[in-house]
Amino acid sequence: MTRLTTAQALVRFLARQYTERDGARQRLIGATWGIFGHGNVAGVGQALVEYADEMPFHQGRNEQAMVHAAVGYARQCGRLSTHAVTTSIGPGATNLVTGAALATVNRLPVLLLPGDIFAARPADPVLQQLEVPYAGDVSVNDCLRPVSKYFDRVTRPEALIPAALAAMRVLTDPVETGAVTLALPQDVQAEAYDWPEEFFAERTWTVRRPAPDPRELAAAADAVRAARRPLIVAGGGVHHSAAEDALRVFADATRIPVASTQAGKGSLRHDHPADVGGIGHTGTATADELARTADLVIGVGTRYSDFTTASGTLFEAPDVRFLNLNIAPFDGHKMAGATLIADARAGLEALTGALREHRVGSAYAAEYTDGKERWERRVDAAFRAEESGGRPTQAQVLGVLDEVVTDDDVIINAAGSLPGDLHKLWRARSPRQYHVEYGYSCMGYEIPAAIGVALAAPERPVWALVGDGTYLMNPTEIVTAVQENLPIKVVILQNHGYASIGGLSESVGGERFGTAYRFRAADGSYTGDPLPVDLAANAASLGMRVLRAGTVRDLRDALREARGADRPTCVYVETETTDTVSGPPPAQAWWDVPVAETATRESAVKAREEYDRHVTARRRHL
Repeated sequence: MTRLTTAQALVRFLARQYTERDGARQRLIGATWGIFGHGNVAGVGQALVEYADEMPFHQGRNEQAMVHAAVGYARQCGRLSTHAVTTSIGPGATNLVTGAALATVNRLPVLLLPGDIFAARPADPVLQQLEVPYAGDVSVNDCLRPVSKYFDRVTRPEALIPAALAAMRVLTDPVETGAVTLALPQDVQAEAYDWPEEFFAERTWTVRRPAPDPRELAAAADAVRAARRPLIVAGGGVHHSAAEDALRVFADATRIPVASTQAGKGSLRHDHPADVGGIGHTGTATADELARTADLVIGVGTRYSDFTTASGTLFEAPDVRFLNLNIAPFDGHKMAGATLIADARAGLEALTGALREHRVGSAYAAEYTDGKERWERRVDAAFRAEESGGRPTQAQVLGVLDEVVTDDDVIINAAGSLPGDLHKLWRARSPRQYHVEYGYSCMGYEIPAAIGVALAAPERPVWALVGDGTYLMNPTEIVTAVQENLPIKVVILQNHGYASIGGLSESVGGERFGTAYRFRAADGSYTGDPLPVDLAANAASLGMRVLRAGTVRDLRDALREARGADRPTCVYVETETTDTVSGPPPAQAWWDVPVAETATRESAVKAREEYDRHVTARRRHL
């Protein structure tokens, strides 16, 4: 027996947890992030000091951002390792909710350790306690229940043993993983208990690779052989299972074209003959045209979000059927598809073997090859820019960045108009290069996620691409990057407004209301002049080195200098605001955002007419 406080026991336990997959073993909890208050400073805080040599610690500035950093780390590590996050009670705990939702939506593991009210109620209510008259056992941490894959409140020291083991089980389960919350009452954290030594033994959690059922595999192979125009939709599950090589071998063997979701982009290199780019509302014309005529859609590790399916309007062929290779039965049964429930790599390897010499027709291969070449010319046109003169467009900024980076770089984005441009235009060179969080599309994710990626892969240049709206949401972790001297590169694209939502507002009759940074006159109207906001100066005030770029030549020089920098560096560029909503080319498929059914303003009336035209194309796949 070892006598420790509950918090000390937890930290010591976490430091001895490992994952193993394919013979590779790594720590499950690589470090702990924390912001301290009265709810955790004397418990988890003291324990982290006690075991500082066993558990690395990172100091955060915003609780939500700490979760984002942990998620970025977990994604870069292929879900085999993650970070823990500890907060005080009250606002510190509720600030975790958005980050937890992002982790769970994206099926990425993160361990949350919020402080909680006193279990023994010696002080009731304690500072920051939410009083619930009908339930004495409810605290603000219960807000985390619906966004957590596992939740427990440790009200006695001995209850930590089953709770901690259950938490590890969920974190390492490729089907069930997401945010895991252990709420820790502050008095229990500091309470001592005699712990069995077995609790602190090294424990290895095997991350499974389930193989497909033979009958499902045979049926899947038959479906592929019968298809004349099959199309693969590669989702995030390809990356999570490290199935990129297996997908490449499958595509080489069958010549079936591969389109990718936001989470799956980079599953094949952009120059692979079978890669036809992003699919759906933000996809390429090549992929979307193939989707409209596909008779078999092979979903690999995708959850078929509304952007992927163009809100149920993309897969138009009357006889289209779906074959879903997914480790999660919940996702495998979507679109009324035939299922191949298995790990993505194991499933692709088995399907490649089952198909043997099967290949799609040469005419179909020639069709998508020509389409791919046409699209690449459109990308070249969007990227092309004069060396000097006016401001670059957003697409041209991406074009210059495309010139500067190599296979090693990681590009991070999450929200605004950039995800659409990136999905359509970015030429992914390696499996981990394209890091766009589009499951929750959370503004403010990019900078803290870049920190997490830099911690997971310190040898790789890491770029956080942010618009001005996103930057204003969450710039605080710049201070953490400066404190830990993490040489992340932040590119701020200043277009003086919410370009994405501004364009959407205009298209649905909202007339860009409430989406610009402009002076407001006494009559309520907005002037054409942008607010005198200097985000570059703000980033510099937080400790970053800032490079301002006024032209394309300036931008190229700044990006090259930032890439080679050994300290956190920001590149600030004002983009041409007349073409920043989605960038050329425009959206290739529809997305359902309901429009007012009755209105007096002409813009809304016309938008409704356009909406009614599109919505009639929606179908239920049965």
